[in-house]
Amino acid sequence: MSKKELSMQISGMTCAACATRIEKGVKRIDGVQGVQVNSALERATVSYDDTQTQADEIYAKIDSLGYGVVKDTTEFDVLGMTCAACSSRIEKKLNRLDGITNATVNLALETATVEYQSEQITPHEMEEAVQKLGYTLKQKSENEESQDYRKQEIKKQTYRFWISAILSFPLLWAMVSHFEFTSFIWLPDLFMNPWFQMALATPVQFIIGFPFYVGAYKALRNRGANMDVLVAMGTSAAYFYSVYLSFAQVGAHSHMVELYFETSAVLITLIILGKLFEAKAKGRSSDAIKKLMGLQAKTARVIRDGIETEIPTEEVKVGDLLKIRPGEKIPVDGSIVQGQGAVDESMLTGESVPVDKGVGDTVLGSTLNQNGSLQVRAEQVGKGTVLSQIVHIVEQAQTSKAPIQRMADRISGVFVPIVVGIAVVTFLIWYFAYMPGELGAALEVFISVLVIACPCALGLATPTSIMAGSGRAAEHGILFRGGEHLEATYLVDAIMLDKTGTITNGEPVLTDVWTMDHVHEEDFLKLAGSAEKNSEHPLARAIVRGVEDREIELIETQDFKAVTGFGIEAELLGQRILVGTRRLMEKHKVNTSVASESMYTFESEGKTAMLVAIDGVLAGIIAVADTIKATSTEAINRLEQMGLDVYMVTGDNKQTANAIAKEAGIKQTIAEVLPEEKAEEVKKLQQQGKRVAMVGDGINDAPALVTADIGMAVGTGTDIAIEAADVTLVRGDLNRIADTIRISRLTMRNIKQNLFWALAYNCIGIPIAAAGFLAPWVAGAAMAFSSVSVVLNALRLQRIQFKN
Repeated sequence: MSKKELSMQISGMTCAACATRIEKGVKRIDGVQGVQVNSALERATVSYDDTQTQADEIYAKIDSLGYGVVKDTTEFDVLGMTCAACSSRIEKKLNRLDGITNATVNLALETATVEYQSEQITPHEMEEAVQKLGYTLKQKSENEESQDYRKQEIKKQTYRFWISAILSFPLLWAMVSHFEFTSFIWLPDLFMNPWFQMALATPVQFIIGFPFYVGAYKALRNRGANMDVLVAMGTSAAYFYSVYLSFAQVGAHSHMVELYFETSAVLITLIILGKLFEAKAKGRSSDAIKKLMGLQAKTARVIRDGIETEIPTEEVKVGDLLKIRPGEKIPVDGSIVQGQGAVDESMLTGESVPVDKGVGDTVLGSTLNQNGSLQVRAEQVGKGTVLSQIVHIVEQAQTSKAPIQRMADRISGVFVPIVVGIAVVTFLIWYFAYMPGELGAALEVFISVLVIACPCALGLATPTSIMAGSGRAAEHGILFRGGEHLEATYLVDAIMLDKTGTITNGEPVLTDVWTMDHVHEEDFLKLAGSAEKNSEHPLARAIVRGVEDREIELIETQDFKAVTGFGIEAELLGQRILVGTRRLMEKHKVNTSVASESMYTFESEGKTAMLVAIDGVLAGIIAVADTIKATSTEAINRLEQMGLDVYMVTGDNKQTANAIAKEAGIKQTIAEVLPEEKAEEVKKLQQQGKRVAMVGDGINDAPALVTADIGMAVGTGTDIAIEAADVTLVRGDLNRIADTIRISRLTMRNIKQNLFWALAYNCIGIPIAAAGFLAPWVAGAAMAFSSVSVVLNALRLQRIQFKN
């Protein structure tokens, strides 16, 4: 089994019912394991087994459901072809690449035209694939705006609106002039001519409104119903009834004021206007990804064979040597091989203070080299850079569905048929009971009920808030891996903080050395430092740095073993060295009673004291201290003010843990916990009925991060911890934990507001329309306003301020 994921832009969606229908339709394909469709982003993500189905089948299914998959198109000049076999070979190679839906190579013109999904493959990757065949592709320059699907859609909707508005204006003028309070308005006689009204309404109905008919037909053909069905039914009823009246009164000398051409035309115009506003607002709600993508450097200065050349960033390869001048963006992730300078990483981490960098230090793509000339070796390019991974996580969060959205989708799925039923019943009551024989009045009420009950607002309520909330969070270094995690975070009532690297800076320093009377301090440090040299633990590195700072030369060990949670065992110069906790000494039956008082003193000062034994005999103590981050105390105070229980979990002994907890302002500590026991501590809190968020940054935190209701990984930590987490905090500041919970709470409140008003709008609007108190054009305006208002309410999340 080979699992793949397909992400694509969908065209033709009008409401949440469309999203539900696509999900149901695609799920019927053999091999499809999961489908998520976001009606606000107009995107779909499909997980499938490529041994059972292929991307083309998924595209075809979406097409058969009445929607389209938006594809990017690019053209290349092809160099090196000599015959038809060459063009055929290139064409086959391109068509086999994941993400390419169709590739055509023209031998005569020496060009290639490729349709592809930009989320899966880039033109540069196509060029590299063809280069391996011995040919060269050169992408032709393209108009960037033509590639922006949303801009194209907005432009098209704008044209449709203005044409529809111009044609509908005389009809609206005629309608308005017949109200009692507007009877003074002059009305040209021509505007009351039924054939003139028909001539204006017909292109609006069948040309401007054609997409509604297409959408309705495809929906009904696939046994579904959406907004298009409601609009097509309502406007068609008004239009064809007016046509009937026009022909029925041929020869009459009086003008007919009871025609309803203006109802259909104005409705279509208002709905298009609403969709136009909605599209623009949706564009604003996805600005976060555009801003992130805009951070990337466009070009890179590469040194190859001693020659300095400026090339597009996409063409940088792993291993390339890059030159970055002061004031320039760093194009890709890499390490400095020459030079030093201050790098502004605020665009990724939110940290406003530039970081000093020198040879051997890692630099990240899109960050700014403020001063000093640097030479950087490229290590991660393209999708492998930190920025690209952040963009991917944000896209995941905005595409995935929160559980609360699935409820709205279920309602939307049955909403349209119910509304049609209510509209039909209302029509029958008016025509046969309330106003017998008055077809016009019954028809107006029928149309009003159909139009005002569009499920768009309900479908947009959740995804727009998720988009806006997760996007705003991403701008400040808070990355939710999915909408479900954004929703679950607001329920958290307990925070478990790992100590090292989370509450503290994670870079302890050697502070104290205590030795037995028979042990020489320099020899003691030489053995202890050499034994710890092979360990990756932060405490071991602190000891090694401290010993080296004293200019004591370290030696190689003959044997080394790290005992997780206890310490290390090593052999050098024929001696067996133990460095670690009391439990390690007890395990090897080393008597430590003589050191108890010194251990207590160090630990009461918040230092981590490690016992050292040589050949089974206690030799001394090495104490190290890890300083608390400058913002930890303030952040922990914020968390407690938010009503959260804060716990610190650490492998340190209780005295050391309590000293550090007291300094940080934490009232509850869980000490002497082995890495594998952290997950058990999370479970204990969960058994007490608490919803726990675990915050950590190391490999040993990964099990606890997975076990917790919400796992938060500090982005300065290891990749495995970040991969195990539900939320990644790019900046190591604990204030981001409070910000994460706050934005989750505000987003969920925003979603509930949207859902309440979307449902309340329909619950109130339908009875009012059924009672005959809403003219169809007013109902259309109200329907358009409801969708736009939901999106605008969601956009308020983009103004949330964060703690700096």
